[in-house]
Amino acid sequence: MNLNQITLPVCDIEKANHFYLTLGFTQIVKSPHYSRFECANKATFSLLLTDDEFTNGAVIYFESDDLKRWVESLKAKGIEFDTEIIEQRYLWHEAKLTDPSGNQIKLYWAGDNRLNPPWRVNINFDV
Repeated sequence: MNLNQITLPVCDIEKANHFYLTLGFTQIVKSPHYSRFECANKATFSLLLTDDEFTNGAVIYFESDDLKRWVESLKAKGIEFDTEIIEQRYLWHEAKLTDPSGNQIKLYWAGDNRLNPPWRVNINFDV
C-alpha cells in the first residue's frame, strides 16, 4: 500500500498556497477553502481552511536528493528556516521550518537510510 494524501489545517489559505508554491510544489486544486498540491512522485497533500483553533503535532517531511541547493534557493526567496541542515543521529539530513499556519515541516535527504537504516526490521501481519 502507499500513503497518498495528507491534509494540513491552515488558517489563511492564500498565505499557505503561496508558501507551498514557493517551496516548489505544483498546485492542482484551488478553492476558497481547499487546495491540493502534487509531489514529484505523484503523491499529493492538501490544505484545508479552518476557523477552529488547532495544534498540529505532526511533522511533514519533504525529500530532495539536492537538499542543500533546495534550502539555499528557498532562503534566497525569503523562506525562513527554524534550523540549518543538521545531520541527525538517525542518519538523515534535515532543515526545519514552519508554514504560515504553524505546521511543522522538515526538508530532508536520507538516501538509502530512509528505507534501509542499519537497524531495519521487517514486521508485518499477513492478511
